Amino acid sequence: MLINSIALLNKAKIKGYAIPQFNINNMEWAKYILEASNECQTDIILGVSESAIKYMGGVNTVVGIIKGLIKDLHITINVVLHLDHGKSFNICKECIDAGFTSVMIDASHMELDKNISLTNEVCNYAHQFNISVEGELGAINTNIHSLNITNYEDITTYLKETSVDALAPALGSVHGLYKEIPNLDFDTMERVKNNFFTPLVLHGGTGISNKDIKKAIKSGITKINFNTELQIAWSTDVKKYINNNPNIYDPRTIISAGEKAIKEVVIQKIKLLKGEYE
Repeated sequence: MLINSIALLNKAKIKGYAIPQFNINNMEWAKYILEASNECQTDIILGVSESAIKYMGGVNTVVGIIKGLIKDLHITINVVLHLDHGKSFNICKECIDAGFTSVMIDASHMELDKNISLTNEVCNYAHQFNISVEGELGAINTNIHSLNITNYEDITTYLKETSVDALAPALGSVHGLYKEIPNLDFDTMERVKNNFFTPLVLHGGTGISNKDIKKAIKSGITKINFNTELQIAWSTDVKKYINNNPNIYDPRTIISAGEKAIKEVVIQKIKLLKGEYE
């Protein structure tokens, strides 16, 4: 069933594991991720970016696809349908009104006071409908050479002055592929963990070693996002299939050539975040 993320994240924080967020790009990706997660009997978060929403046809289409898949595939786990990196109040409201159960307001490009103000505007609207809200503080970049590490004082101010249900601070991770070894700020994670109950989110899970992911979870990270790794796994197998079958033209066959690869990544990440994978 579709739920918000609050109970899942709070339980994970108390128990010492993390909830995975897998971003979806189309119906097939959602299907593969739901099936693999249901096989593991693990509750998950499906992330959908603004660009993916546009690509898939709009917020109502996304909600319809996910609700339909949950029903038709007999999915028994809890699923959070989450707007990833919403840049405005309007897109957050649009997703909430359509049936998303969680939203992220990413006002990290703003000054701290303006970020807090916009975050609270989203929280005030979302919490009326029991929708969870994730915020971001400090830009999580796509280039490790331009890292913006969020200082603890800003995190403290943000958490005291907003009512977010989860926070994604910039603590050394990046979106996409890493150009050098990630250097995560575990000390700040620990300080937040020891002084606040708000779950911390780690964006850019692709490329972080299993050792560092486990250390991050121990340091207070309660949700980890994965996208690029699934894209690479899927595209690698699809390219290989097309090269080996140059006369193929059925899009269903081409797209599904990457199904096994996506499911393998999903299952491995689920086990890793639960502490069952080395």
